[in-house]
Amino acid sequence: MLKRLQSFFSHKVVRNIGRYTWLTFKWTFITILVCGFLAAGAIFGYTSALVKDDPVRSKEEILAKMEENAMTGFVYFNDDMELGQLRSDEDRRMATYDEIPKLVMEALVAVEDSNFYEHMGFDVKGVFRAVKQKVFNEPIQTGGSTITQQLARRVFLSMDRELSRKVKEILLSVRIERIMTKEQIITAYLNKVPFGTGANGYNVHGIKAAAKGIFGIDNLNELNLAQSAYLAGLPQLPSSYSAFKGNGEFDEPGFNRAVERQHWVLKRMLETEKITEEEYQEALSFNLRDSLSEPQEKAYTTYPNLMIEVEKKATEALLSVKYPEVLEKKEENKEAYQEAYKETQQELFRGGYKVYTTIDKTLYDAMQAIANEPSHFLPDHPEAGVEQIGAIMINNEDGAILGMIEGRSGSFNHATQAYRQPGSTMKPIAAYLPALEKGAIQPGGVIDDSPVVLKNGNSGWHIPENWNHRFQGLITAREALNQSYNIPAIKLFLNEVGIEEAWNFARQLGITSITEEDNYSQTGVIGGMYKGVSVEEMTNAYTAIPNKGAFNDAYMIRKIESADGKIIYEHKHEPTQVFSEQTAYLMTDMLRTVITSGTGKNIKTYLKNYGKFPISGKTGSTNEDGDAWFVGYSPDITVGVWAGYSEPKYKLSSKNGSTMHAMKVWSLVMDAAYEKKPELFKTDKFERPDDIVEMTVSNLSGKLPSDLTRSTGHLVTDLFNRKYVPTEVDDVLVKMKYITYNGVNYLPNPATPDDMLKEQVVIKRPESIASILNRIKEVSSSLPANKRKSLSAYIPKDAGMDAPTETDPRAGDGKAPEPPTNLVFTRSGDTNTLSFAPSASSDVVGYRIYRTDGVKSFERMNGKVVIAGEENVFSGLPYSFGSGYYVTAVDVEGKESAPSRIVFNDSINPDLILPGGDSGQNNSEVKGNSNGGEELGPPSGVKAKMNGKALQITWKGNKASQYNVYYSEKEDGPFQKIGSTKGDTEFNYYASELEGYYRVTASNGSKESSPSAAVHFES
Repeated sequence: MLKRLQSFFSHKVVRNIGRYTWLTFKWTFITILVCGFLAAGAIFGYTSALVKDDPVRSKEEILAKMEENAMTGFVYFNDDMELGQLRSDEDRRMATYDEIPKLVMEALVAVEDSNFYEHMGFDVKGVFRAVKQKVFNEPIQTGGSTITQQLARRVFLSMDRELSRKVKEILLSVRIERIMTKEQIITAYLNKVPFGTGANGYNVHGIKAAAKGIFGIDNLNELNLAQSAYLAGLPQLPSSYSAFKGNGEFDEPGFNRAVERQHWVLKRMLETEKITEEEYQEALSFNLRDSLSEPQEKAYTTYPNLMIEVEKKATEALLSVKYPEVLEKKEENKEAYQEAYKETQQELFRGGYKVYTTIDKTLYDAMQAIANEPSHFLPDHPEAGVEQIGAIMINNEDGAILGMIEGRSGSFNHATQAYRQPGSTMKPIAAYLPALEKGAIQPGGVIDDSPVVLKNGNSGWHIPENWNHRFQGLITAREALNQSYNIPAIKLFLNEVGIEEAWNFARQLGITSITEEDNYSQTGVIGGMYKGVSVEEMTNAYTAIPNKGAFNDAYMIRKIESADGKIIYEHKHEPTQVFSEQTAYLMTDMLRTVITSGTGKNIKTYLKNYGKFPISGKTGSTNEDGDAWFVGYSPDITVGVWAGYSEPKYKLSSKNGSTMHAMKVWSLVMDAAYEKKPELFKTDKFERPDDIVEMTVSNLSGKLPSDLTRSTGHLVTDLFNRKYVPTEVDDVLVKMKYITYNGVNYLPNPATPDDMLKEQVVIKRPESIASILNRIKEVSSSLPANKRKSLSAYIPKDAGMDAPTETDPRAGDGKAPEPPTNLVFTRSGDTNTLSFAPSASSDVVGYRIYRTDGVKSFERMNGKVVIAGEENVFSGLPYSFGSGYYVTAVDVEGKESAPSRIVFNDSINPDLILPGGDSGQNNSEVKGNSNGGEELGPPSGVKAKMNGKALQITWKGNKASQYNVYYSEKEDGPFQKIGSTKGDTEFNYYASELEGYYRVTASNGSKESSPSAAVHFES
């Protein structure tokens, strides 16, 4: 057999066939090999061209990108209850591999990449399956991309459909598979892919956010098979398969499509033997609709202003950790601060931080309910809009912000962003507290509420006023604060404390809005600031008072944790002792009486629970009521409230009660806190520290009372810091002679008669009233025209007790003065009253009265004088039949006028009418015109009104030399003459009974007109 084979293959023909066959095979193989290399080279070249712009990523870069996730941050109330999600485009919560249930991963692999655990990054079978489904337009499209490819595309590439992207995706997937384990890849995938919209309206990314957002499940292990399959089917088309709309409402069509997708996922799990037929049927029958999370509003819908404020405060807190030097110098380098702020805020939104606030949900909701109740405010104004409220509540002990009212409309925060003039709420902070602390004043100390003339920059002068446009004179500091008088606060601010020291003191209490311009604002203490203050700042400053002088900067952020639970920021309690406990207690007691008997007394009506817990507080208002404030506190919490319109040009009004709204809202907030959070009122009184004593002092000087002080009753009892009790005896009371002119006391001219002088105990003030008025007179011409007033408007209430230092400015003219006119005699029982019109001479200092009993000649009534400027009435004159009187004027040099006309009780004795005097007739009836001469027309426009204690009758003149005034109880008479004037068109009538009818006639010598129409006066 062997020989036959050898013989066969040795045959020439066979050898030729074998050689040609071998050559053919060899060259065919070489050709195929060469073509293969050429094709591979072409493919390589083409592939290289497609991916030439794609960088080669290092292992470190790939791993870092996989771990890089924009995670959802959350905000919590002070009891750690979730407030809401921080602002972001998506809701993403990270899960570890161990947290993800096996069911979820099996469902995902079954529907997205059944060969996930076998392939090296891409799956040839999967590609052909996808092509087949596409070509035959099958209802179920699985796609050809593996889980690794989808991950690569989402993390590193775009979502376009170019071939180059697909090639890059495959190559990148292969590299990812070499660097990462399958566990790492599927975990990264399930943390990064979108799952549609959750019940809160956010786009949910990652399996953990999806479970929470769609089913309300925090623990992934609580997901059942039906829910796991539902979630696993969503990443293919998350927007189409979403069960919720962007506002959190249920989307039925989207849900139905997602359920169909879930059925396919379950079928694939059954086909790949991941579940049994029984599990499959059970999952299909599960009611997914009922297991969905209830629709939820976003925190930016339910708590919009609060969430925005938390963002700001949390960003600042993170800045203090990341860029402390930038935060510290933010005013000096605003550009660097803004850049750092923006970067930090983005990190806050994307970093998965947990922000824990101090906000008490119960209190915050109660405050919002108060702001949202229209009956608490004015109806919306057609131009001004909504009446706004800014309010904040702070814990005194540590400065924690417990609640706030940001406003009643819009996103602008009127509690933290709005800077408004503080009005009188600044007085305790920049005047009384620093003055008390340095011993410049005590509650029973005395301040002179008299005019102060201030230089108004380069534009002239300014004379500030009190809210009531009056000056009270010497008053205690407590009373000045009780009634919120401006002048005492200004004097403390300027003279006792000093502007610079006052503002530095306020800065220590957290008032950071003080500007360089405020260093020149002499009225800053009453609200005349360049920028103003926020409600947060002002309330924060007040918290130091009930906190015994220790200041805590108000804060809203307790702590911030990173996504992995590490504490990034935590608030530190670092109180600063700004003033003593004694000063704090005295200030509290003074502010207590602001409520009990001062400008805040309406709190006693508004506060439903008044008397159940101790309170103190201060009102505040600005010019023309553009702003209304009330800042008040209990021992444990402080609440500050501002009311007004967004634009200061629109005003509140006392007529409609809106100027009281700050006090009303404050009361409503305190009532709500007391009823809903009684634990915030654990302290039942303001604790009185050592070295607070009670003393009785002079209420004219604040010094120890002298015997004269005691005998005149000028005493006040109040609280003092033992360190600053008075040691000097009161020396301001002196007895001296003086003369009063235009309501001001002066030293008399040496020639002025003694009977025109007063002698009594008067008060030596820091500066006499006459001196103050002289200075006002000097600058009055430089005041704005609408600010000029008569000097009488600046005379304090107690000017009559002023010890003069200036001499009477009146000078005599060397002639005897003109006598008084228009004498009117009125009888009431056994006494008479005599009124008169003053002398026309300007140097008159007073008037004397002379009397006759009708038989004897006239005699001067000693002790009976009327000082010029006082009411022109001699009262208490004795009655006797036939008695008569006349009055003379006395000038500054002692010269006495001729007698006035004589008036009698009952009858006229012509022999006693003095030469040159007026007719003594005063009780004749009106007879009409006298005979002879040209007839005069009657006066017109007769009016009657009260002027002090006198009835003032006026009319329009007609060039008559004399006018006669008549009176009757009845309109039809009879009328009796009650007086006359020498050409004047005004007559002042004094009587015990003024009601009745009055008319006037005109006369020239013996000619008298017919009477005017009668005017009726009702008292």
